[in-house]
Amino acid sequence: MVLFIVAMALNSCSNENANKEIKIPDQVSYNFHIRPILSDNCFACHGPDANKREAGLRLDTEAGAYAALKENPDQHAIVPGSTNKSQVIKRIFSEDASEKMPPPESNLTITDFERNLIKKWVEQGGVYEKHWAFEPPIKKTIPIPDNDEWSHNPIDGFIFAKMEEKGLTPSPKAEEGYLLKRLSLDLTGLPPTSEEVRLFNSGQKSWEEMIDHYLNKPAYGEKLALLWLDISRYADSFGYQNDNIRTQWPYRDWVIHAFNKNIPYDKFLTWQFAGDLLPEPNREQLLATAFNRNHKVTEEEGVIHEEYRMEYVLDKTNTFSKVILGMTMECAQCHDHKYDPISQKDYYNLYAFFNNTPEKGFEGGAGSAVRAKTPLMWIDTEDTEGILDFINHPDTNKVAVSIMQDLQDSVRPTFILDRGLYDAPKGEPLSPNTPDIIKPFSQELPKNRLGLVKWAFAEDHPLTSRVFVNLIWQEIFGVGLVPSSGDFGMQGKLPTHPELLDWLAVEFRESGWDIKKLIKLIVSSSTYQQSSAVSKEMLAIDPDNTYLSRFPRLRLHAELIRDMVLASSGLLVPELGGPSVKPYQPEGLWEASSSGRGELNIYRQDKGDKLYRRGIYTFIKLTLPPPSLLIFDGSNRDICQVNRNRTNTPLQALAMLNDPLVLEASRVLAEKLVANYKDEKSAIDEAFVRILGRLPKSEEEKLLKAFYVEELSRFQEDPDIAVNTLMVGDSPAAKMEEIRTAALMQVIVAIYNLEETLTKT
Repeated sequence: MVLFIVAMALNSCSNENANKEIKIPDQVSYNFHIRPILSDNCFACHGPDANKREAGLRLDTEAGAYAALKENPDQHAIVPGSTNKSQVIKRIFSEDASEKMPPPESNLTITDFERNLIKKWVEQGGVYEKHWAFEPPIKKTIPIPDNDEWSHNPIDGFIFAKMEEKGLTPSPKAEEGYLLKRLSLDLTGLPPTSEEVRLFNSGQKSWEEMIDHYLNKPAYGEKLALLWLDISRYADSFGYQNDNIRTQWPYRDWVIHAFNKNIPYDKFLTWQFAGDLLPEPNREQLLATAFNRNHKVTEEEGVIHEEYRMEYVLDKTNTFSKVILGMTMECAQCHDHKYDPISQKDYYNLYAFFNNTPEKGFEGGAGSAVRAKTPLMWIDTEDTEGILDFINHPDTNKVAVSIMQDLQDSVRPTFILDRGLYDAPKGEPLSPNTPDIIKPFSQELPKNRLGLVKWAFAEDHPLTSRVFVNLIWQEIFGVGLVPSSGDFGMQGKLPTHPELLDWLAVEFRESGWDIKKLIKLIVSSSTYQQSSAVSKEMLAIDPDNTYLSRFPRLRLHAELIRDMVLASSGLLVPELGGPSVKPYQPEGLWEASSSGRGELNIYRQDKGDKLYRRGIYTFIKLTLPPPSLLIFDGSNRDICQVNRNRTNTPLQALAMLNDPLVLEASRVLAEKLVANYKDEKSAIDEAFVRILGRLPKSEEEKLLKAFYVEELSRFQEDPDIAVNTLMVGDSPAAKMEEIRTAALMQVIVAIYNLEETLTKT
C-alpha cells in the first residue's frame, strides 16, 4: 500500500535558490523599508510604550526621532540629511559593545543591508510616513502593460505588473479537471459531482456559468460560514472546567443563511455587533448578536463574578479589533502597545463600548437546565415558521440562545485597569472612544456599539474593507495580500500587492459590500485559473509564490477533508443547519478529560444520518475539540481566529489510512460501483472522477488496475479477510460480490490517500 501511494505521488522539484545581490532601492520608503527594521529591532525600547521606553528616546514618531536627546541635548537620534550628525547611524554601525544598537545582549541584529538602507533613508531626509494601514485606501489606476495579453480583469493587471517587475511570467491555464475541482472546493467546500464534470468538460457549461452555479448552491453558505465560525469562536460548549453543553447552534444557522442570502457585509456585521441597538430590532437581528456571546463562559461555583465578567468584555473587545481592525490591540490590555501607537487608554476606551451589558460573570453551574446565559432569547415554533424559518429545528422544544443587550437605565463606568487586573481600576472614568491614529470617533455618532460599527463602515475608514478583502483572498489563495491577516500593525507583514489590496477594498465598498461579487471577481481572474505546476526557474525567483505566477497547492481544511470523503462516496447527508452532531470518535477521550459534571462527561455517538453530516456541524467541545479535526489543524474555537496553520504530520497519514469514516466511505463507494459497473476499468474511472474530478491518466490507470488485481488475488486466497475488511462503519453493507468489493475498496482507500485528493491544485 505504502509503495503504491509513493508511486502515485508527484515528484517534488528541487529548490535552487539563486544567490542574487540585493540592491538598495533608489528611493527608500519609511513605510515599506525602514519601519519594519525599526519595529523588529528598536520599538520594544524606543517605541509607543512609555513605561518601557529607554533614555526617553522614541523612534516610532518623527517628533521623537528628531528631538534633542534627553541625556545629550546637543545631539539628535536622526538629523534629516546628515548621517554624520545622526546618533542612530553612529550606533547601528558601531563595533563598540557599550554603544552598539541593538545591544548585543538583546540578541537582535541589524544586517549590513539594513544598516545601509537606514543610512540612505537618513541621507534622503529621514522622512516619516503615517503607517500605510492607517491611510484610507485609494483606487489607483489599473496597470495595463503593453505586452499583457493574459489579463481578464483588473486583478490580473496588478498581478501581471508585479510578475513582470520580478522577472516572472504567468503559468498556463490549468487543465479543466483541476480547475473545476478547485472552483467547487473554494465555493462550496465539496468536490464536483460527476455530472458537473461532464457538463463543464463537454463545454455545455462555461466557466462563468459554473461560478454562478456554485455561488447559488446552499453549500456555498456552509463553506464561507466555516471561516466565520472560526472568527466568531463558535462552539457547542461553554468551556472552562465543567464545560457543559450550550445551545448557540441557531446562530450558526443564521450565518449560513446570511451568506447564502448575500446580506451585504456592512449589514452582516452591524447586526452581529449591534443588532439589538437598531430601532425596533426584529428577531433575526437579535439572533445575529449571539456573535458577541460565543466566548467561553464559566459554570464553576466559587469564581469571582467581576473577574469573569471582565474576561467576557475583553474577549468582545479583542474580537472586534481582530475582525474589523486587523490589529493586536489585546497587547494594550496591561500596558501601552510596544509596537503600535495604541495606548492602554485607547484600549479601554474601545472596551467601554462592550462594558455596558447586564451579562454576569457567573450565572448558574453545569447543572442549570437552561443552556444559555442572560441576556438570552427563546426560539420557538412561531419563530421557525416565521422570520427565523432558516433555522433547522428538529422538534417543537424551545431553544435558548445567548444574545446581546445593553443596560437600560444606567451606564457602567469604565476605567483603565492597572496591569489589566480586574480589581485594579485607576484614573478617571473613560468614555467609549476609538484610537485617533486609526480614525477619530465622530461626535455625531452614538457612543454605543451601533455608533462603533457606523464608525467602522465610514467611507474613509482605513481598515474595515481591507481586512475583509484580505481574509477572502487568504481563503482562496492560502495567504492574504497582507500575509499577517490578523496584524495590520507595525509588526505585521507588508502587503505584497498594496495597490491591488486598496483597489479591491474600495471596489468592495463601492459595490455595496457585496461578498458574492467580490468572490466572483477573484475566481474569474486569469490569476486564479493558472496551473499549479512549478518549474525550477519559478522556485529560484519566487520560492514562496508571493507574486502568484502559479496557483498555490493548498491542503484542504479539516472539515472539508471530511466533506470530500462523504460527498464523493455518496454518504453525505446534505441537510442544511440544525443542532451539532457527534460522529465517530475514539473511545474514552471525553471521559478522561471531564470534570464528571453535566451532559458532556461521556461521549455519546450519534446514529443514522447524523453520522454523515458535513464537518461544519461536528460538535465542538472547547476543552477537547474533535481529534479528527485537530489532526488536520482545525480551530479549537476558544478565541477569535482569522487563519489556520497547515502542517504535515505522520498522524495525518495514519488518520486517512485508518479513520473509520474513510474506510466506511471506501466500502460504500465500492459497493455502488460493483453494483453499477461490471468491468473494473469503468468502476475505477468513476471512483477517480468522483474523488479527483478528472479521469485517470494512462500511467495512473495502469497502476490502479495492477493494485486492484493484486488485492483481488489476496482476497481470493482468503475470503474471510475480504469479509472482515468490509465490516466497517454503521451504514448497512450490501453483502454482494464481497471479494470484488473488498479489492475495489482498497483501491478507493488508496485514492483517498493521494496528495492530490487532499489538495486544492
